[in-house]
Amino acid sequence: MADDLYSVLGVAKAASAADITKAYRKLAKKLHPDLNPGDKAAEDKFKQISAAYAILNDEEKRGRYDRGEIDATGQERPQQRYYREYAGGDDGARYRSTSGFEDMGDFSDLFGDLFGARAGGGRGRAGGQRFSTRGSDAQYRLEIDFLEAVQGTKKRITLPDGGTLDVSIPAGVNEGQILRLKGKGMPGLGGGEAGDALVEVMVRPHPVFRREGDDIVMELPITFDEAVLGGKVEVPTISGRVSATIPAGSNTGQTLRLKGRGVKGKGDQLVKLNIVLPDQIDDELKAMAEEWRTKHRYDPRHKLKEQV
Repeated sequence: MADDLYSVLGVAKAASAADITKAYRKLAKKLHPDLNPGDKAAEDKFKQISAAYAILNDEEKRGRYDRGEIDATGQERPQQRYYREYAGGDDGARYRSTSGFEDMGDFSDLFGDLFGARAGGGRGRAGGQRFSTRGSDAQYRLEIDFLEAVQGTKKRITLPDGGTLDVSIPAGVNEGQILRLKGKGMPGLGGGEAGDALVEVMVRPHPVFRREGDDIVMELPITFDEAVLGGKVEVPTISGRVSATIPAGSNTGQTLRLKGRGVKGKGDQLVKLNIVLPDQIDDELKAMAEEWRTKHRYDPRHKLKEQV
């Protein structure tokens, strides 16, 4: 047994009773012999933390230990008590406890809470109940396309051991959302239930669409004549192409709203117009522009000048 019981449990001397219990539970769940069969080091450590907890969890014993009245084994400090072995031993052999798990019956309620006793289970060490614990959750990351995220899909994850995990992606899943697959994690111990699989969804960006809540946003290039004269154009949406009307006199930055064309039909699609000139300006277009400038000159930046 270590000299300092607080160090055994990894807590400060001023730790509260709740902190001591929390630290003990964490260590006991890790070191319990049923979870570490054949591990002598874990078994010895488990005995140490259990003995430490037996003293520090008892208010009276803890007080006596802090005052130096008892040692780390719970024995009185004032007199150094020595005992002669009954069947012939060294006169100076100091007494120490040789008890094992048979002395730990007081912890049955705690272990039942930690591990969950199996109903009708077999007997464990020293005649106690056999304990079981739930398996750990397994974490995965799955990258999918933008349209798969908004429309929903099915994916299969190949696991490191060669197994597979089928995942149903619901329509409208968000970037970073965690999907929980019940019972698809690590197997439990001692008959405990399996953990869950936690699948984090990562969404690849789309070259045209982006998402704002349940709305889909895109930028639509239009010609200068469509902007001036208006007309019908074809617009891509997440569910296919549709026809939309460009109002005459439209400007870059103006937004058209396609109702019900967003995620799961809840949101809309917002189409932001962007006037795009031809890659090459021919002489006819130049002549037309020069004539128009001469007759209809205007300053689109007059508001900007007023504001700055």
